[in-house]
Amino acid sequence: MASLIDNDTHRTEIFDSLPYYDNDLEKNPILREKVERELAREPKPPQTLHPRVPPPIELFKDKPGLAAELARVEAHQPLAPLDTIRYQLPAPTSTPGTDEEWQQALKNAQSQLEHQRIRHTNLALLQTYGPNAWRIHNYLLEATAKQAEATLEELKQRTTDINRDRKNSQTRIGNQLTSLENKWTELISSILQIEMANVALDAEVDRLNKKEAELASM
Repeated sequence: MASLIDNDTHRTEIFDSLPYYDNDLEKNPILREKVERELAREPKPPQTLHPRVPPPIELFKDKPGLAAELARVEAHQPLAPLDTIRYQLPAPTSTPGTDEEWQQALKNAQSQLEHQRIRHTNLALLQTYGPNAWRIHNYLLEATAKQAEATLEELKQRTTDINRDRKNSQTRIGNQLTSLENKWTELISSILQIEMANVALDAEVDRLNKKEAELASM
């Protein structure tokens, strides 16, 4: 942990790590092995989610048909073929056929005719209003996509700027740490040299005192 005092603002900044500056693991492989062993001894994180993490969203909870279709798509199962039986016009099975069978076949034919009429009406409405509706829909989709792309680019730029600022700040702080460490090493070396000189001077003083005592006793 590094602690630096900014002389301009007189405030202390504490940095737990400087990943853009610290490279002790690259310089010392033994230290890397020690760190990896310590990390291996750490307990594994719990499998449960944090209490603040919202629960998973259950899609189409009240719509079983859509839920079943989503499950089919997730399972990569093919789409079930269309039921074409209801679009057929079966005749009575017996010959010449009973009145009830002919009434059922007639009702089925009327239903098919009405279905085709509704389809024809829907196709006419789609031909009249569909192109403009799809143009508007596509325009809205393109606008939404452009907005999302712009937001993504903005976030990427902000991330790049933050990383650049972090790198510049940590490099500047790292240079200060290196300068302070070099000064500290120089001061320690100077103190050791002074202590060694003091020891030599003490020895020289003792030698002179002994010599003076010998001369005085003669």
